[in-house]
Amino acid sequence: MATGTNIRTYFEGQWHDGDTPIIRAADHGAWLGSGVFDGARQAHGLTPDLDRHLARVNRSAEALMLTPTMTVEQMLDIVREGLSAYPKDAPIYIRPMYWGIHGDKTAIIPQPEETGFAICLEEIPLAPATATTTLGYTRFRRPVMESAVVNAKAGCLYPNNARMLAEVNRRGFGNALVADAMGNVAESATANVFMVKDGEVFTPIPNGTFLSGITRARHIANLRAEGVTVHETVLTFTDFETADEVFLSGNMSKVTPVTAIEDRQYQAGPITARVREMYWDWAASTA
Repeated sequence: MATGTNIRTYFEGQWHDGDTPIIRAADHGAWLGSGVFDGARQAHGLTPDLDRHLARVNRSAEALMLTPTMTVEQMLDIVREGLSAYPKDAPIYIRPMYWGIHGDKTAIIPQPEETGFAICLEEIPLAPATATTTLGYTRFRRPVMESAVVNAKAGCLYPNNARMLAEVNRRGFGNALVADAMGNVAESATANVFMVKDGEVFTPIPNGTFLSGITRARHIANLRAEGVTVHETVLTFTDFETADEVFLSGNMSKVTPVTAIEDRQYQAGPITARVREMYWDWAASTA
């Protein structure tokens, strides 16, 4: 890249080198939080499920009453053009985003005549295969549809994630294992969660309190294709405490083994390792 920066920004119809300013003080998204995004990845020269992430950002926009202005096909072309400035094997985080510009007469409801749009490409290394994390319990919970836009990948949801992480980080844990409104396990503060027991895989059933991730769905499909039984079901904290293996699933790191939940210790086990292998085998097969 000409400037040597690791960030590129698509805004107002063209690519810019660097972290380009994109939002104004009076934009609805700036002061009322009507912003959505998604996160896809280029890694090992691959961009797995990129189209699904781009489709989801449009659905997230609609959930926040924003009007999407780009088709998936248009965004695919823009992203590919932007990625061409990086080495093919560069680890790039791909963030498409929308935000509101104008409000209605109350100022609260974003209006359809104009929607902000940008794509940010940032070089962020993929966590090494040896990376692990630990989970602590938090008093903060996932909201429900009646109280928050949990059907969108929306920036306004992330302060809740941040306080979960801050609470458990102070106690020395890397992430939080989070409850839904009923007190059952929903996910971690940053990613979906799986557990393994007696050779079978379990994950919380989507119940409207968390996004059922694209990478999560890919792991489930890969496991089932290999003959592994996967249960999407209600899971308690006790279920996780008695598990053989626990791992997180998210687009930023794909698979992260969990080595402790509070005082309970785990090994990064064989099924977790196989999930990682299957994911990258699948991604290579679709390139």
